[in-house]
Amino acid sequence: MNKGRFPFSYKKATQALNFLAQQAGGRLDKLKALKLIFFADRYHLRKYGRLVTNDAYWAMDYGPVPSGTKDLAEMTSFLGKQECEYVEKFLTPARDEDFFKSIADVDEGVFSSSDLEALKFAWDNFGNKSAIALFKLTHLYPEWKRHEKAFQRKEVSRVPISYEDFLEEAEKGLEPCFELTRQDKEDRREALKQSLAFESKWN
Repeated sequence: MNKGRFPFSYKKATQALNFLAQQAGGRLDKLKALKLIFFADRYHLRKYGRLVTNDAYWAMDYGPVPSGTKDLAEMTSFLGKQECEYVEKFLTPARDEDFFKSIADVDEGVFSSSDLEALKFAWDNFGNKSAIALFKLTHLYPEWKRHEKAFQRKEVSRVPISYEDFLEEAEKGLEPCFELTRQDKEDRREALKQSLAFESKWN
C-alpha cells in the first residue's frame, strides 16, 4: 500500500498529550504518553478510518512511535516556531526529565467527539500500566511485530509503519482496539488508499 502520510496535526497531538497528562493527575511519563497515543490512534483508525493525530509512525526499539508527537512531548529542536509557541502554552518539562506537566486546560475544541472517545479508550484500557509495561505490550502488536527480526539482527534502528498495519489483528488475548470484520478491513483499506491518494495529489 502507498506509504504516504497525512498532514500532522500538532494542535491535536499537543492536546492529546495534555488530555492524558490531566488524566494522570497533571504529570505524565513521556514514553507512557506516546504508547497511549498509539493505542488511541489504533482504535480510531480501526473504528473510524483515520488516526486522531495523523502522525507518521515508526517502529523503534521502544515500540511504535508517533514521531511528531514525540517531538512535542520532548520539545525537541525539530519543532518550528509556531509549534513551540503552541505547545509551551499547554505543556512544560517536569523536574524529572522523563516526564512532562500540563499547565493549562485541554482545548477540546480541536477534537471531534470520536477523537475524545479514542483518547478515553486508551486511558481507560491502558492508563493503569507503567511506561515499561506499555512498551513491552506494544512489541506484541503487528505494527511492531512484523519488524521484530530486523531489530533482533540489529539491521535497523527504525522502520516506517504503514497505516494499513493498524488494521492487522493483534495476537489472541490482546486488546484489539476495536474488532473488525473482514468487510470492515476492506472498507478501511480502501478509504485509506483514497485518502492518501488525495493527500498526495493536493498537498
